[in-house]
Amino acid sequence: MAIAEMPLAMVERPRTLKSRSSQPARSLISPNPVRLPLARLILVITIGTMGEVDQRVILDGLWFAEGPRWHESRLWFSDMHGHRVISTDLDGDSRTEAELNDDEPSGLGWLPDGSLLVVAMETQQLRRFTSATGLTVHADLSSVARGSLNDMIVARDGTAYVGDMGHRIQEGGERRPGQTIAVRADGTWFVAADDLESPNGHILTPDERTLLIAESAAARVTAFDRAVDGTLSNRRIYASLQPSNEGPQFAPPDGICLDAEGAVWVADPIGARVFRALPGGETTHEYRLEGLIPVACVLGGVDRRTLLICAAADWKRDEVRKAPSGIIAAIDVDIAGVGRP
Repeated sequence: MAIAEMPLAMVERPRTLKSRSSQPARSLISPNPVRLPLARLILVITIGTMGEVDQRVILDGLWFAEGPRWHESRLWFSDMHGHRVISTDLDGDSRTEAELNDDEPSGLGWLPDGSLLVVAMETQQLRRFTSATGLTVHADLSSVARGSLNDMIVARDGTAYVGDMGHRIQEGGERRPGQTIAVRADGTWFVAADDLESPNGHILTPDERTLLIAESAAARVTAFDRAVDGTLSNRRIYASLQPSNEGPQFAPPDGICLDAEGAVWVADPIGARVFRALPGGETTHEYRLEGLIPVACVLGGVDRRTLLICAAADWKRDEVRKAPSGIIAAIDVDIAGVGRP
């Protein structure tokens, strides 16, 4: 999540959640979760169609869900302010996979041997988890990181691309250029891309020859060619993101994912929406969660045609910790997801 650097005038608190309930949402571990009625996702823009789409709430009672990944038939995500990594099936059967008592987790991925990689945001580390060893430091990036580490994508060869926001997300202050740090499977690292405007979500295309990075402060998705050795080149704009017809006239991407037509699904916390953008930036679909801000999304399910959305009532740590308002919502889409995440 990376909107600390945005002007306060752009940050609008979402409207009160409308009560349109059916079956109650499943709660997770929180002792006093905020009970959220099942909302409606309002379909604002599509090609040739207008209407409403029902959502399903997979989980509620979360503190702040981020970094969703579809892995081994389950949704994995970081409950950031809950200091834990959780997995769930689409029926809401969830379990805690790892806990970071000293930090907040964000981006997730897996090494070729199946061990879990977790971004530890404020200690600026990439940690490795196995059931045998627990959490260990895979790479300490504190000597190169300029700010909070955030999202990450891991290639099949174990190379992890970790976004460094360039500033401390929760502390505000002057925003500096961010970077993406590549961490090899052996834990060694190099700076793969620099001068990024608040790098956030990362995507690898199915052939892993292209890396996409959401630049939140520039309202765009940037593409790089990826070589066999993991280096990046040929920087270019993949999509200049368009603001909604309603709300702030700025569209900062947070979490992103890719579909089979090359379109990018984008979580836009400032606009309180998720939307689908074609290469170039044209918006084809837009969904809003009444009363909540979406911060990340991934295409999962058996055929990867379920858009899974992480959302909460607020993103600021002090507000989030007052009561757990986070949810995982799901809607069905027509075009399947591809690549990673």
